[in-house]
Amino acid sequence: MNEVPTNFSSTPLLDYINGPEDVRRLDDAALVSLADELRDEVIDVVSQTGGHLGSSLGVVELTIAIHAVFNTPHDKLIWDVGHQCYPHKILTGRRSKMLSLRQGGGLSGFTKRSEAIHDPFGAAHSSTSISAALGFATARGLGGDVGEAIAVIGDGALSAGLAYEALNNAGNQSERLFVILNDNEMSIAPPVGAVSQYLTGISGKMAAEPTELPNHMPGEVRDSSRHARNLILNPPGGCGTMFEQLGFTYIGPIDGHDLPTLLPALRQAKTLADGPVLIHVRTIKGKGYAPAEEAADRGHGVGSFDKNTGKGKKKAANAPSYTSVFGKALSQEASIDERVVAITAAMPSGTGVDILAKAHPSRVFDVGIAEQHGVTFAAGLAAAGMKPFCAIYSTFLQRAYDQIVHDVALQNLPVRFAIDRAGLVGADGATHAGSFDVGYLSALPNMVVMAAADEAELMHMVRTAVAYDGGPISFRYPRGEGVGAMLPERGQVLELGKGRILQEGGDVALLSFGAHLEECRMAASQLEARGYGVTLADARFAKPLDTALIKQLVRHHKSLVLVEQGARGGFGAMVLHYLAEKGLLGWRCQVRSITLPDLFIDQASPLAMYEQAGMTSDDIVREALAGL
Repeated sequence: MNEVPTNFSSTPLLDYINGPEDVRRLDDAALVSLADELRDEVIDVVSQTGGHLGSSLGVVELTIAIHAVFNTPHDKLIWDVGHQCYPHKILTGRRSKMLSLRQGGGLSGFTKRSEAIHDPFGAAHSSTSISAALGFATARGLGGDVGEAIAVIGDGALSAGLAYEALNNAGNQSERLFVILNDNEMSIAPPVGAVSQYLTGISGKMAAEPTELPNHMPGEVRDSSRHARNLILNPPGGCGTMFEQLGFTYIGPIDGHDLPTLLPALRQAKTLADGPVLIHVRTIKGKGYAPAEEAADRGHGVGSFDKNTGKGKKKAANAPSYTSVFGKALSQEASIDERVVAITAAMPSGTGVDILAKAHPSRVFDVGIAEQHGVTFAAGLAAAGMKPFCAIYSTFLQRAYDQIVHDVALQNLPVRFAIDRAGLVGADGATHAGSFDVGYLSALPNMVVMAAADEAELMHMVRTAVAYDGGPISFRYPRGEGVGAMLPERGQVLELGKGRILQEGGDVALLSFGAHLEECRMAASQLEARGYGVTLADARFAKPLDTALIKQLVRHHKSLVLVEQGARGGFGAMVLHYLAEKGLLGWRCQVRSITLPDLFIDQASPLAMYEQAGMTSDDIVREALAGL
C-alpha cells in the first residue's frame, strides 16, 4: 500500500479514503482496520441523522471487500433495496455529506443514479438488483463500456419472485455475473418461507464435492461449498444446490465479517469465473453495535439516538399513529368476526398487523417480500369466504397491480386493501411516497376507494371494510401520528359513497379527500378571516363519488377546490370527469384541483415536501380566491 498519513484522528485510514481507488491501495491488514473505523463512522452518522443502521453495519466488511477486489465504478456494483448502502456512500467520496443523509437537499437514504457515478442503478424497492446486473452484463457482451456486474441481494429480498425470474434468466444466458447473497437471516421482520429455511440449512449440512470454481477457493470456503451442495435435490449421486440447478456456480457460505476469508474468495471468483456465480455470504445485521444486535429488528430503521446507549432521542407522540390505530381497530374487529384475517408482505410492525398477530397469531400471514403473491393469496382467501385485509404500503402495492386487476377486481372478490404511507413520507423520499394508489385503484371496475381524514375516520373505514362483501374495497392513511381526533369505542359502518359536511358557507367550498383535511381547515379559517363564507367537506370516497354532495357544492358556491394527497389522475380527476359528463363544468362555480405535482419529490420533512408540492393552506387559499 501507499504510505498512509499518520495523524491524531480516530479514523486515520478512513481520512485517507476519497474513493474506491484508495481502498484498493491498502493491504489486507489495513482493510481490517478500515472496517473498524468505517463501522464507527456509520454509527456516528446514523446516531445524528437516523436511518437504516442495522443493515449498513452488517455489510461493512463486505462493502470494503467488494471495492477492494473489483474495479468500481467501472465495475457496476448494484445494491438491492439500498438499506445497506451507507458504508458504500462513505467509501465513494460522500463522507463529508453524510450528515445530510435523508435530509432536504442532502443525500438519499438509498442508492441514486443522479447522486454519484458509484450508484449505477437506483434502488429502494427490493429484489431488482439481479435483473439490473444482468442488464449491465448483457450490455457488456454487446460491446458496452461495462466492466463486471455485481449484484448484492439480501435473503429477505430473495423471497420475491422477481429475483427468481432474474436468476432463471441469468443462468440461461450464461453471462459472467456475480450475485452476492447477503444472508443475515434477518430482514425487516424475521424471515419467512421455505427459501429462508433452505438458506439456513445450507450453512450446516453435508453434501457432495464442490464444482470446479469452488474447488479453487481458500480451504474454509471450499469446505463450506462442499457442505452446501445438493440440499434441495439430493438423490444418489447429487444434483447440486438450487442455485447450481439454475445455472450458477455456487460459492459459500462465507463468513461476511472475516476479511481474511472474504477477500481471497472474491479474488478467486473474479479470476476464475466464466459465467454466473452466486457467492453466499453470512452476515449479522447490526454487527458490532450491541444495541442494534440486541434489538428485535436489529436496528433496521431508527431515529437519531445516543450512540453510547443506543437510546432514541425521538420526542413522544402527541397522538397515536395511524398505523397503530389501524392495527387496534383491525384486532378489535377480528375479535368480533372470526373470518377477519390479515396479510402483510414482510412488514408486520410497519403496517400494524403485528397487533392482530399478538391476539390471533393464526390469522396473520406474512408472505415475505412478495406483494404479488400476497394479493392473489388474499383473493383466494376471499373466494373461500374469509375477510382478508391486505395491509401494504402504497408504494409497494404498486408491485401487485396486475394481481389487483385480474385476480381481485375482475372477479369482484372482497379483498380489503389497507394502504399505509399514503401521501408524502419524509426522509425516505420519492421512492416511498404514496402518490399513485387513488388513481390506479379508482380506474378499476368494482373497486371502492376511501381515504381517512383522521384517526376516527380510519376506525370507521376499518369497520366499513369488514362489513362490505360486495367486492374489493380500499382505504388509505398517512404515515406518522394522527391529528388527535377523539376516537370512538368502535368504528361505525359508513354509508357507501357518502361524504360529510363539516361547516357551511356561501362563497367557497373546500372538498378534501383524505388526510389533508387539517390543512383545509386552516385554509377555511384564513378565508373566513378575509370575510368569505366557506363550506368544508370531507369526501371520504373517491369511488363511488358522493355525486349529490358534489352537485350541491358546485351549484351553491362560486369556487370549489378539490384537495388530495395524491398524484394527478386521482380523486380530483374523478370529480372533474363526473362534472364534465353531467355538463356541470359550465356552471357559475369555478372548479380547481390541488394534487401532488407531476414530479418526484426528493426527501425532506413532510411539511417541506408539501410546501414544495404547493399544497399548504396558503396554496389552497390562493386557488380558492382565483376561482372567485
